[in-house]
Amino acid sequence: MRVVNRSDLVFRLFLGLLIGLGVGVMSVFGTETGWLPGFIALAAFLFVAMRRPLRRWRAARSSLPPGATEWLERHIRLYRRLDAAGRRRFDTDVRILLQEWVFEGVGDLEVTDTLRLGVAGAAALLLHGRPDWEFPHRQTVLFYPDAFDDDYTVESEGEFEGMAHEQGPVILSVKAIEDSWTGGEDGWNVVLHELAHLLDYGTEFAAGVPSLVDPRSVVAWQSLVRKEMLRIRRRRSILDRYGGDDPAEFFAVAVESFFEQPDLMEERHPELFAALEALFRMDPRTGRPPAARLTG
Repeated sequence: MRVVNRSDLVFRLFLGLLIGLGVGVMSVFGTETGWLPGFIALAAFLFVAMRRPLRRWRAARSSLPPGATEWLERHIRLYRRLDAAGRRRFDTDVRILLQEWVFEGVGDLEVTDTLRLGVAGAAALLLHGRPDWEFPHRQTVLFYPDAFDDDYTVESEGEFEGMAHEQGPVILSVKAIEDSWTGGEDGWNVVLHELAHLLDYGTEFAAGVPSLVDPRSVVAWQSLVRKEMLRIRRRRSILDRYGGDDPAEFFAVAVESFFEQPDLMEERHPELFAALEALFRMDPRTGRPPAARLTG
């Protein structure tokens, strides 16, 4: 994630100056107030346009919650292996996500720093190799105490532990979040799974083709997905059987395994591992770009 996108900042300043100049010129030739309306229009535009960059700048310089570094070291293997610069960037992403995303508990459920870190840490992990890419701004995350059903009612036998919506919140079960980060390298992480779905939204292609896929590689990606889904259905895959349901679920399941079982995926599914490595632009074991891993 970028604290400040320079090209976007330059565009905003240019647009503000253009608006101010236009209003000022009309005022000079049409009223007796001179350039004052133009300056007012420029100031008003910049006040609105610069709020988000300024909020992000402040968020990037805020403090992480107490114990956050220890939590990240304990639960996110990649974080332990990053160098100082990599950790600083990871920490900055977490700070921004904690400030910009909305975290809400259902009913009287208390939203703790640990729950928020469990989501922000996963999001920062997915973004680490692609600092120019971002999740939707102001994403809302709803925490349920346990599994829930189709009516979003908490049930001990509820079918869902997580759910992502293209135009709505990400819903996560607290129990599933806790299990995701204490399960070690079992290839199951509901937080990574649901956030992966966010990468699958907003494209012109079919579901299961995440927005990070280069348009020139769509056909190759879809061919690989079909082949890997067939392996799941034939029980010849390390991926969860849920990934054989459809391309969208396949991608989310593959992301779980890619980050939780990279060695096993590279051994058993080298083509899929290489595709995801190129997609996320990093080896999940080191945080280094694929080319750096191959030549280093």
